[in-house]
Amino acid sequence: MFSWVKQEQGGRNKEGEMYQTVTEGLQTLYTKKLLPLEDTYLFHDFHSPALEAADFQSKPMVLLVGQYSTGKTTFIRYLLEHDFPGMRIGPEPTTDGFIAVMYGENEGVVPGNALVVDPKKPFRKLNAFGNSFLNRFICSQMPNQVLQSISIIDTPGILSGEKQRISRGKPRPQTHTTSCWFSSGSPVLRWFGERVLGFILLFDAHNWNISDEFSEIRVVLNKADQVGAGQLMRVYGALMWSLGKVIKHSRGGEGYLGSFWAKPLQRLFEAESQDLFRDIQSLPRNAALRKLNDLIKRARLAKVHAYIISYLKKEMPSLFGREKKKEELIMNLPEIYAHLQREHHISPGDFPNVAKMQDQLQHYDFSKFPSLKMKLIESVDKMLASKIAVLMAMIREEESKQPPAMVSGGAFEGSEDGPFGRGYGEGISAGADAEDWIVSRDKHRYDEIFYTLMPVNGKISGVNAKKEMTKSRLPNTVLGKIWRLADCDKDGMLDDEEFALAQHLIKVKLEGYELPLDLPEHLVPPTHRKDPTADTLYNHHED
Repeated sequence: MFSWVKQEQGGRNKEGEMYQTVTEGLQTLYTKKLLPLEDTYLFHDFHSPALEAADFQSKPMVLLVGQYSTGKTTFIRYLLEHDFPGMRIGPEPTTDGFIAVMYGENEGVVPGNALVVDPKKPFRKLNAFGNSFLNRFICSQMPNQVLQSISIIDTPGILSGEKQRISRGKPRPQTHTTSCWFSSGSPVLRWFGERVLGFILLFDAHNWNISDEFSEIRVVLNKADQVGAGQLMRVYGALMWSLGKVIKHSRGGEGYLGSFWAKPLQRLFEAESQDLFRDIQSLPRNAALRKLNDLIKRARLAKVHAYIISYLKKEMPSLFGREKKKEELIMNLPEIYAHLQREHHISPGDFPNVAKMQDQLQHYDFSKFPSLKMKLIESVDKMLASKIAVLMAMIREEESKQPPAMVSGGAFEGSEDGPFGRGYGEGISAGADAEDWIVSRDKHRYDEIFYTLMPVNGKISGVNAKKEMTKSRLPNTVLGKIWRLADCDKDGMLDDEEFALAQHLIKVKLEGYELPLDLPEHLVPPTHRKDPTADTLYNHHED
């Protein structure tokens, strides 16, 4: 439990604010420190609606986007291992609206108009998009274990290459039509994008055209088992090349191969699927840190917005020439950004998009903007300087007291445990549940090599071992790690068992598996184990 003690003038302490959880601390900080600044300078009109309790307390959300018939709904069905209310699957465009798949004790569908008035759901601000959107927005509730940790947003199919059509002189209509809500640049998708913890963008291996509004995403190349290995690699390469043109970021999205339906998966698809599952499973673990990071970004933007609005107010004439001055200020907004950046030592990345801001400012009377109130700015600065650090400490404290939150149930149940988990009985794990020492199965071959290296008192020197180990052509850094793992008694020499272990580790590495940081118990040579029964088991196998 942490407390933040406020100082009154004169040095007296008020009763400290005490928070049980990070979520409670974030919500209180936003309401008391940041929201007053946002309200004063019309932040919600320009950038993002005010946050509510449900925005802090709701489960992490994952947004699925992609073209029609790429398997978005099927993917959700695969994760849940259960049909969900409102789902429709078919080769033609079937999902014609947004579906929020969430946990509920009773299975059923909540219409959009009812959903946006529920204070316990984080969708109240979607009411601003009106009936044309709400009539195509539902919440699918069901008592599924996966949904106890995350909520999943299913979306309608998105047409590809919209910007290309615009550049050919066919801009999409700006009216709020049904098709506008579901385009890749729609305000609805943007609203969800600002609030979800993860994106999953699905492609069909037969059609990998890309809409050009995506960034920082997980990319799933679905139905990948329907093409050959060579063709698959060409499709995957072409897809990532196309993404490189779309995602304007130094770090592109993660790419995964998969085939999410009830057919046997090849090893490649199974491995890629497990990587994606682990990525999704870890989302709740990062939820608190993500919300904290979003609050910091929002606070920085709110500060910059306050400086911009108050500067425009200060530059306006008191009586005549207001419209002309307004046009001049809007035109010179880039120079105003540069001036504020120098004056207040603000990073260029904290400023809002110039073109968008210029367009929005056209509709406001600058003379009615509020002047700069440093008390509000200082309150946010204090929050960023001291309160956020306390919340960071709380996150670490919460993580140390309880196991990390992970998605469970559905397709995640047992995906990493037991004999069917990825990598079980393979590579470094091979022989973990065997009674004998797995290295002994090939030790007769390793012994033949060992005795050609002129052992002295049953051991070979590092120089002689190096001559043999370098024949593997593994990098010296890898061979150095293998030497460290194999030299169990740390005497700088290898006996026959240690040499056999080194050869086994080389074999594991050459087969494409990773080496461990420490030698697993089942690979420790029998004569180097503390267990007195080890020699008996080893000798029994030799017999």
